[in-house]
Amino acid sequence: MNEYTTSFGESAADALPAYRAQFIRKTYMLLAAAILAFVAVEAALFMTGAAQAIVSVMFMGGSMGWLVVLGLFMAVSFLANRWAMSNTSTAMQYLGLGIFVIAEAIIFVPMIFIAATYSDVTVIPKAGIVTLGLFLGITATVFITKADFSWLGPIVAIGGFAALGFIVASIIFGFSLGSIFAFVMVAFAGTAILYNTSQVLHQYNTSQHVAAALTLFAGIALLFWYILSIFSSRD
Repeated sequence: MNEYTTSFGESAADALPAYRAQFIRKTYMLLAAAILAFVAVEAALFMTGAAQAIVSVMFMGGSMGWLVVLGLFMAVSFLANRWAMSNTSTAMQYLGLGIFVIAEAIIFVPMIFIAATYSDVTVIPKAGIVTLGLFLGITATVFITKADFSWLGPIVAIGGFAALGFIVASIIFGFSLGSIFAFVMVAFAGTAILYNTSQVLHQYNTSQHVAAALTLFAGIALLFWYILSIFSSRD
């Protein structure tokens, strides 16, 4: 995201305490709502049998199918982010967040299916608890220190492109990235959350709570994916 300074107004860091507190409250309430919506959509997909159909379609396509899914997810993510950053329509902002939550729920289906089928039943809740704990710890670090972690931007950008390259290569050539890559990605996701939380406080405008919630939700989803992957492989 690079559209922090729009006609929305001043950043949260420069706003009056009352406006800053309101922005933070809205952001994290919306983030909590997005997480609950993700859980609800995921549960609905499995309860209705739609998850099994999604898994069959994704696995049936092989490596090329996964590339198509990854490409579609990236396109939807870009579109959802653009809508969430819109300064012309509040409805468009919420629509962007809603679409992104649904897209995340769909792309998580194979991972949840594998974890639920081949691992212990406690793997998914344990991964969720660890993810939430790490997120709260990182968030507390930013809020307590009030430090600006903008310097992490280039690291997050380069790391993201590198991770994407490895993922695409593994899909095309059919090799496993292994547990080491998963641990590295957990560290990367934590760094991204640290950077994005700092950006929310220091760069986002006080009316961009929807875009802020989407950014934080994306980081949590990435963190949860690789923590669940580690727990599933260990189990």
